Amino acid sequence: MDRINIVNIPFVKTTLDDMAKTLVLHAQRQEKAFVVTANPEIVMKADQDPKYKEAVLTADYITADGIGIVKGAQLLGENLPERVAGFDLFMRLLATANEMEQSVYFLGASDDVLQKTLAVVETEFPNIRIAGSHHGFFDWEDSQIPDEIKREKPDYVFVALGLPRQEQWIASHIDQFDHGVFMGIGGSFDVLAGEVKRAPAFWQKLNLEWFYRLAMQPSRVKRMGALPQFGLRVLRERMKR
Repeated sequence: MDRINIVNIPFVKTTLDDMAKTLVLHAQRQEKAFVVTANPEIVMKADQDPKYKEAVLTADYITADGIGIVKGAQLLGENLPERVAGFDLFMRLLATANEMEQSVYFLGASDDVLQKTLAVVETEFPNIRIAGSHHGFFDWEDSQIPDEIKREKPDYVFVALGLPRQEQWIASHIDQFDHGVFMGIGGSFDVLAGEVKRAPAFWQKLNLEWFYRLAMQPSRVKRMGALPQFGLRVLRERMKR
């Protein structure tokens, strides 16, 4: 896949359909892949934290999870076909895993949210083999989780630890595994479990999902500060070019 650099992060030029097909192919071939679905918050964290950036850059694919990334590319005279949201990609891969009777490992969120997520998966995707799961509160040095993944060999490992932990966990452990598609998915377990409501399609089509989430969760206002920071950073990059 072709890539374009936005604030020194190489985004793949892809669509949701093509990205899903590529990852499904990796799983079928029992290959290993690391996916980062990056929004402006992740880009700015990487820009300010070299250690985190190092983890992000080990990914095989970095997708544009956020309309801000797509608009930023346009400001730089580049083109990204569309936003590839982490939740949408997560759901697409769950559907395919169900059709192919593949295995999935779920890591992250609180134990209550995780159990609700697993219950939804068992109901809506009954052909998926749940290879294992663990909530997101664990000792980083504990080998229990990587040992279970090595033993069960899941086709997909979805990591919902939020940034920066999910990307850092995958980057620091992925070399231990023979195969599997590893993807950080932020708060996707909360959405699937029904704990957080995703923006209606109308808001998504207007590219205002970020505003809807802010209105529903005012506590996110501090995190939203990454949006203007990202915009200014892109403008500076445009001037340099």
